[in-house]
Amino acid sequence: MPTSHSPVADRTDATAPEFALGVGNEEYRSALRRHPAGVTVVTLDSGNGPVGFTATSFSSLSLNPPLVSFNITHTSSSIDAVHAADSLVVHLLGEDQRHLAQRFARSADERFADRSLWGRLDTGEPALHDTPVRLRLLVHQLIPVGDSTLVVGLVADTAVTDPESPAGPLLYHDGVYHRPTPLDTTP
Repeated sequence: MPTSHSPVADRTDATAPEFALGVGNEEYRSALRRHPAGVTVVTLDSGNGPVGFTATSFSSLSLNPPLVSFNITHTSSSIDAVHAADSLVVHLLGEDQRHLAQRFARSADERFADRSLWGRLDTGEPALHDTPVRLRLLVHQLIPVGDSTLVVGLVADTAVTDPESPAGPLLYHDGVYHRPTPLDTTP
């Protein structure tokens, strides 16, 4: 069951005057565009049908218990569904799945329009076919942070399509999708 974050643990108040000295939005975006991120698609059932969106903020948090996180902005069309969800699915996309990342970054009515791309898990969540890794999460915590909500999920189930596949993950860097290329390891 989702829980809310207690402000008692906050170390600073983001509305305090000292935060006025922080960097501006454009400067912040420009700096972070230099950091690559893995591309995921998050899917869930809203009770009125499937909901999904592309997210590049996915991260592992804890091994014991197995916790992961991602964030969703408060202006997202999916925010209400995420706040109401008990479970969801995170799909780690492969380098050949840019089409899925782009589809789930479009308007909400287009995301699940192609029924050949998805089905439902036995537990009811919508799930994309043929993604290299799929994690089914139970919503553990929802933490409001700035203009976003940090979603912390307990990993309840994993599915790895082909552990022997040489295909890499889909990456997003400087506004463009990429595939990883191994570096030469010779000294």
